[in-house]
Amino acid sequence: MIIMASGSEVELGIKAKDVLAGEGIDARVVSVPCLDVFLAQDKSYRDSILLPNVTARVAVEAGSSYSWGKLCGIDGGYVTMDTFGASGKPSMLMEKFGFTVDNVVATCKAVLNK
Repeated sequence: MIIMASGSEVELGIKAKDVLAGEGIDARVVSVPCLDVFLAQDKSYRDSILLPNVTARVAVEAGSSYSWGKLCGIDGGYVTMDTFGASGKPSMLMEKFGFTVDNVVATCKAVLNK
């Protein structure tokens, strides 16, 4: 399984990876700070990072899921936020929108069980 994230979401991906490892699930966390730059790389480089034979992929992005489909593929999952305008304490908002270790782990498991 590959968990992709950008920015502060990478830490969430790493924590989810640790939980998954404790359950015998192998996961790789990939930091993708800029989708455009990553997608501009040659295919052999992209394939060395996002192994083509690993189709179980989850994007974690405190922003839109738009464009992540190029990396997640048809079998991928998303922990993203496709709305805007919410106000509150950052920790409350992150939990409300599912940016928790438990939700990332659950999303990963759902993708693996497709």
